[in-house]
Amino acid sequence: MKKFMNNPSNYVDESLSGLVAAHPDLVRAGQTGRTIVRRNGARRGKVGIATGGGSGHLPLFCGYIGHGLLDSCAVGNVFEGPTLQSCVDAIDMADGGAGVLLLYGNYGGDRMNFEMAAKMASVAAVRSVLGTDDVASAPRQERQKRRGVAGLVLAFKSAGAAAEAGACLDDVARIAEKTIASTYSIGLAWSGCRLPAAEAPLANMGSNEVELGIGIHGEPGIWRKPMGPADALVDEMVERLVDDRGTQGEGDRAILLVNNLGATPVDELYIAVRRAHEVLTARRITIAHSFVGSFATSMEMAGLSISICFVDRETEPLFIAPAASPFWRVQ
Repeated sequence: MKKFMNNPSNYVDESLSGLVAAHPDLVRAGQTGRTIVRRNGARRGKVGIATGGGSGHLPLFCGYIGHGLLDSCAVGNVFEGPTLQSCVDAIDMADGGAGVLLLYGNYGGDRMNFEMAAKMASVAAVRSVLGTDDVASAPRQERQKRRGVAGLVLAFKSAGAAAEAGACLDDVARIAEKTIASTYSIGLAWSGCRLPAAEAPLANMGSNEVELGIGIHGEPGIWRKPMGPADALVDEMVERLVDDRGTQGEGDRAILLVNNLGATPVDELYIAVRRAHEVLTARRITIAHSFVGSFATSMEMAGLSISICFVDRETEPLFIAPAASPFWRVQ
């Protein structure tokens, strides 16, 4: 397994420098240079939204800074949480005078530093919402223990749209919580990824193996089996997501997000989309909107994840509200 890089110790900073060079609306800021913000700063009077997490997951996290989405992002080393100072900087730089929502994944290092940073920041009002959409990481009865994966991006979109429309901090946080509570994700991979300085992949699979429920850091999944037909794999993924939600009435509407974990051809993503549409339609669930592409990757992991977010009259319009960031635009 090869890596296109110079010195592994410079991997993150060189990538961030390239990101801001390619997207002049973004700048590197803060005491460590590991906070990415909008060039023009936070908009006065708007609730700010800050996030953060380890590198190696682009576009997650810092790829979603822009109109109708996020205001700042604290960036850690590959698969490591951001430093305390980067989190403080991200909170302060997202402040437009209306408070700041912290919206990030449910990982120990991220939680610890953001919780401390919220107390140290100069912002008057801070709320926190954690992404907990990965159904494979904990049972339904312990949802608060689940990891945040690609479904977190849907909360970026809904909360970002609410903030852009002028909602107050309590309402922006409520929309984020409502989105997270209505979102279910699961991953599937058939080859692992390798950290820049490592000699072996994090998840070493056989040439014909596939793993269901694998995490975006290579965390063990639900099962590992010989590779099967795409339709059978998607059937199980979608059924697990819908069943995890529990029995609901007919006529549900949902957002479908099919995410490339890093090295999957786009053609294959659409094979998954096709089958997911068929399965959801058979379950009398209407797909309000589909999003397909790379939203939360795991370096060069070959695989995909599926997220389903159930929407209502309040949340559905937020997903088609205008948004513009380096990696996601809605017009």
